[in-house]
Amino acid sequence: MAQILMITGTGIFGLFGSMHLFYTFFTSRLDPYDLSVKEAMQGTSLALTRETTVWKAWVGFNASHSLGAMLVAAFYIPLALWNFTIIENSLWFTWLPVIMGLSYLFLAKKYWFKIPFVGIFIATICFIGAAVTI
Repeated sequence: MAQILMITGTGIFGLFGSMHLFYTFFTSRLDPYDLSVKEAMQGTSLALTRETTVWKAWVGFNASHSLGAMLVAAFYIPLALWNFTIIENSLWFTWLPVIMGLSYLFLAKKYWFKIPFVGIFIATICFIGAAVTI
């Protein structure tokens, strides 16, 4: 059961990360409704550096965020499928998805919207169930 829960939870992260990456580069779904905001983001730099624009940073942050979620799935799904004993025998590999899930859940509740919150909630419940079962 723990193996199925781990694969399910990380699969949700992989799916959401993949969708987010697709939305970032191939749609305008992450653009602001007010196009003047996008123009302003494209026309100004960050206080940190003038080497990029706020818009480029926005796209980069979204892409790296997506890749992080996809990396979790790319690592844990094969590990859970073919070497689950590594997860079972390591507190780190057992509880890391729980910590990650709770962290993303906090971000989703505070900064995002309902759909990612629900998906991350379900994934986190899977992680907790897997960890407790192990």
